[in-house]
Amino acid sequence: MSRLNCYGSLKMHVQDFQTMMRKIYFHRDSERGATGTYKWLVDEVKELEEAIRTQDHKAMVDEFADVLAWLASLANVVGIDLEKAATSKYNGKCPKCQKSLCQCPFSKHTS
Repeated sequence: MSRLNCYGSLKMHVQDFQTMMRKIYFHRDSERGATGTYKWLVDEVKELEEAIRTQDHKAMVDEFADVLAWLASLANVVGIDLEKAATSKYNGKCPKCQKSLCQCPFSKHTS
């Protein structure tokens, strides 16, 4: 459900955002297919990496938004409900150690 936050801006759940991306882009993304849409997501992640490297705050804000949008679009193309997937795996705790404050040992990739 979309609503206004305390600043008067639109606030929405992940599912609302994914639905919005479906309404705006699904016709184009479905034609591009999963692989093509995935490639766009990867390009946006690379642009986010560059924004982080250069510490360009405005670019980081824009690129985080783009990454989220392309992730939602890809999920739409392959039929995944992001909010359901995220809450199923990360239901208030680490999926590996099952603690609400992760206590897993540090490693390069823990997911």
